[in-house]
Amino acid sequence: MPDFLSFINEILWGSVMIYLLFAAGIWFTFRCGFIQFRAFRQLHNNLKNSLSPLPGGLTSFQALCTSLAARVGSGNLAGVALAISAGGPGAIFWMWMTALIGMATSFAECSLAQLYKEADKQGQFRGGPAWYMARGLGMRWMGVLFSLFLLVAYGLIFNTVQAHSVSHALRFAFDCPEIVTGSVMALFTLGVIITGIKGVARLMQWMVPVMALLWVSASLLVCVWHADQLPAVFTLIVKSAFGWHEAAAGALGYTLSQALTAGFQRGMFSNEAGLGSTPNAAAAAASWPPHPASQGIVQMIGVFVDTIIICTASAMIVLLAGPVDLPANTTGVQLMQQALVNLTGDWGADFAAFIIVLFAFSSIVVNYIYAENNLIFLHADAHKSRWLLRGGAVLMVLLGSLLSLPMVWQLADIIMALMAITNLTAILLLSPVVTLIARDYLRQRKLGVRPVFDVARYPEIEAQLAPGAWDDLPRQ
Repeated sequence: MPDFLSFINEILWGSVMIYLLFAAGIWFTFRCGFIQFRAFRQLHNNLKNSLSPLPGGLTSFQALCTSLAARVGSGNLAGVALAISAGGPGAIFWMWMTALIGMATSFAECSLAQLYKEADKQGQFRGGPAWYMARGLGMRWMGVLFSLFLLVAYGLIFNTVQAHSVSHALRFAFDCPEIVTGSVMALFTLGVIITGIKGVARLMQWMVPVMALLWVSASLLVCVWHADQLPAVFTLIVKSAFGWHEAAAGALGYTLSQALTAGFQRGMFSNEAGLGSTPNAAAAAASWPPHPASQGIVQMIGVFVDTIIICTASAMIVLLAGPVDLPANTTGVQLMQQALVNLTGDWGADFAAFIIVLFAFSSIVVNYIYAENNLIFLHADAHKSRWLLRGGAVLMVLLGSLLSLPMVWQLADIIMALMAITNLTAILLLSPVVTLIARDYLRQRKLGVRPVFDVARYPEIEAQLAPGAWDDLPRQ
């Protein structure tokens, strides 16, 4: 079985996904007028003016923190360490490239999610890839397929990955039994997810900035202590990305394909650009200014924060620590812990374990919210169905903590690839709509007016939208 999964991964990530992700990112970068660079400076105003709740949804800041909570999981620590182990330092360079072009892809999918959102029975906006597949493409079957992929991935598999990382981190740092870790995490997870999307969003708007600041600050301190090594580290990253370092050393080392594959694989697992998960949070926001592109811009910054800032912070710790002498079966999170111990002393393992707990827990609860959102699309959100999903999510947290699951990363990668292929196909088919949204937003910004999406200007799109979603927009 492991060999079969490895074979499937090689096919999906060795060629299909890399070319598809790269092509989609480049396509939307050009089609949207390099919006990830042009609109960067507008982020502050979009967030500053959207801190107060508006009718129908979360604030843009809450939606951003919620999506970051899912992005900023164990992949930002364990995944980075594994990427460097699998592809060498050059994998970090390709993670950066994934983020820069992935920002345009994230803009596309999140803008579409905002455009095709609809209100649920409680008046809360709902949406995501399944909705724009059904409304924008008229392919509900495609939305159903995507929703099923997401339910399996975010409701079950990804939670085992996060819980497994936490149990290993606490065992390494405090020798804490896995059964204790799993039970406590399961109880806390249940206590938070029953509060629903608004309760989770309120928690994440405080939790995410704190945990990100703690980890980045720790990395900055390490970099200051080892400032003399930083030029060599960055040079190594660039040279290894293209195999120049290994060639100059006369060694086989890591090849370009290894670095490229590891970087793109872990980069996407981390920032989720193109995966189709983040749009579930983006659609829940009542964006300000009232334009689909405003939420697309806010969410694409999440890609930057996740990969360029947080993953780079993790990479600096691993690379500055140098080779770590641990058994061959050591997990990625233990590699990160030992790297921090080598740089700072014994307290490093404890601190890394604490950060892992925060990162993983935030991901687990938001993963559930994404899965619950797609129950609504499937019209399977009855009380019993929600509790069945909650039970499954909590059980997988417990199992992920207790069991050694060598295939868990491979399964996660396969499910992630299937989700991404489905989602990327949809947003590429809807690229004319994405282009229209971007041009409409940039045109109004150029005129010096606050962007407002006037559906009456686009009757062919208006016919596809949920009734009332873009009516009576606030203009002040």
